Amino acid sequence: MDLARQNTSNQNTSNAIFTAAEIRNIEQLVAAAPGRPALMEKAGLATAEVARDRLLTGEKHKVLVLAGPGNNGGDAFVAARHLRMWGFDVTLIFTGERASLPMDARHALDAWLAQGGEILVELPENECWDGVVDGLFGIGLDQKGGRDLAGKALDLVRAVNRMKLPVLAIDVPSGLGGDTGNIRGEAIHALLTVTFIGLKPGLLTARGPEYCGEIILRDLGLDVPSLLEPNCWMMDHAHADELLPPPRPASSHKGMFGSVGIIGGATGMVGAALLAGTAALKLGAGRVYLGLLADNAPQVDTAQPELMLRPVAEVLDLDNLNCLVIGPGLGMAVEAGAWLRCALETSLPLVLDADALNLIALQPRLASLLRERSRKRKAPSILTPHPAEAARLLDSDIPAIESDRLNAATSLAKRYDCQALLKGAGSISAMPSGKCYINTSGNPGLSSAGTGDILSGMMGALLAQGLDPEKALPLSVHLHGAAADVLREDHGGPVGMAASEIPDAARRLLNQWIYSPRNPRNF
Repeated sequence: MDLARQNTSNQNTSNAIFTAAEIRNIEQLVAAAPGRPALMEKAGLATAEVARDRLLTGEKHKVLVLAGPGNNGGDAFVAARHLRMWGFDVTLIFTGERASLPMDARHALDAWLAQGGEILVELPENECWDGVVDGLFGIGLDQKGGRDLAGKALDLVRAVNRMKLPVLAIDVPSGLGGDTGNIRGEAIHALLTVTFIGLKPGLLTARGPEYCGEIILRDLGLDVPSLLEPNCWMMDHAHADELLPPPRPASSHKGMFGSVGIIGGATGMVGAALLAGTAALKLGAGRVYLGLLADNAPQVDTAQPELMLRPVAEVLDLDNLNCLVIGPGLGMAVEAGAWLRCALETSLPLVLDADALNLIALQPRLASLLRERSRKRKAPSILTPHPAEAARLLDSDIPAIESDRLNAATSLAKRYDCQALLKGAGSISAMPSGKCYINTSGNPGLSSAGTGDILSGMMGALLAQGLDPEKALPLSVHLHGAAADVLREDHGGPVGMAASEIPDAARRLLNQWIYSPRNPRNF
C-alpha cells in the first residue's frame, strides 16, 4: 500500500472530516503497513513549524508546552524538542507517568530528555511566556461515553486561559470533544489549532468554532482518501463554488428558472411567508407563488409586488411548480395539518420548515407520508429543524441533540429518509446516503426572527432552478451564512441584523460567485 501522497507539500487542502474512530482506523492501517511513516514525529514537527511561523514571531522566544498522558502528549514532546533545537526557550509540563505512555509517546519523551530537555510537573511561579503549545488531550475525550477534565489537567487549562496568551492547540484544544464540539468541563481557548490527517467534527460544530481559532490541517504526507473514504465534509467557499448553478444564457426567460410555491402565513404570521417568498424571488426563481392561510390575507405585497399571492388550494393545483416550501408561519391549526398532508402527497421537491416540522412530529400519519415520498414516489424532501424541532422529530430533548449534533442530523435523515439540516453553530446537512456537510459560514446575527424563513425560500429558489437537493441544501446554508457574514462586516457586528436584509446580501454574493472571473465555467 502506497501511503504517501504524490506531491511534496505537507498542506492538505482537503475538506474531509473524520471522527475519532475513523482517525484511529487510519492510524492502524498506517501502523500495519511496511515501512510505516513515523506519524508522531511528523505531527510534532508540523506543530513546531506552526508554532515557529505563526505563534512565536518577532521577538517572541519563550514557549510553554503542555504534554498530557497520551499520544497528544507525545506530539508535544516532539514539538518541544524541535523548538529547543531551533533556539527557543522551552518550558515543558508533563501531567502523566512515563511508564503509562503509549510506546511512541514514550520514545518521544526519551528523545526530549536525551536532548537535555527538562520536565516539570507544576507551573513555575513568576514565570512569563510568549505563547503556549497545548498537548494535554486530543480527540479521545468523547470516546466511551466521554469524560470531563479533572485534577491537574483542569487546573492547567484554567491557568492557561487566565494567562491570555496566544495558544496553539495540537489536534483539538484540550477539553473540547473532537467528535461533538462539546466542552468536557473546561477547554483551552486556542488562537490556532493544527489538526492532523483530517478535520474533526468537533472543530466545526457546537462550541468548537469558539475554542479552536484558526484551523490548520496537516495530512502528514498521507494519501488519506485511499486509506478511508470520508462520509463528511466541511462546507466552505471552495466547496460551495463546485455546487453553483451555471451562468445564465443571453436567451434567458423566467420559465427557465422554475416556479416556487410557498404555503404558510397563518393569521398573525403572514410576514414569515412573505420573507420566504422574497428570498426565493431574489435568489433567482422565475416565479414565486404564495398560498397564505391568514384570514383576510392580502392580495398583493406592496413591498414586493412580484410575489403572486393566491389561495392555498390554487397554489397546490398549479401545474408549473418546480418545488414547494411549506412551514413559514404555517401554524398548528387543523387546516394547517390538512394542507401539509396535501403537500406531502405531491411528487414535487419539498422543503419543510417551522410548524410543518412540529406537525410531522405530532402526527404519525404525516411522518409516514413523509417517508413514503422517497420510498414510493422518489420525491425529495428537505427537513430544516433547529435543535428544539429536531428533538421533537427524534422523540428526544435539546440537551441530547446538542450533545451529539452529527449523530442527530444523520438520525433525522435516516428516520425520515430525506435530506435533513440541523441548524446551529456549524449547521449540519445530512443526506439519506449517510453523507454530511458541516457549514463554516454564519454568525450570531442569524439568531433573530425570520432568518429560517429566508433560508427556506433560498432553498426553494435553488431547487426550482434545477439543483439536486444534495447540492441545493448545503449551498443554500453556506450562502445564507456568508450573506450574514457580509452584513456583520457592514454593521460592525452581529447585533440587530434583520432577516429582511439577508436576501439582498445573498443575491449579491450569488452573482459574484457565479460570474467570478475565477469560475472556470466563465471561460
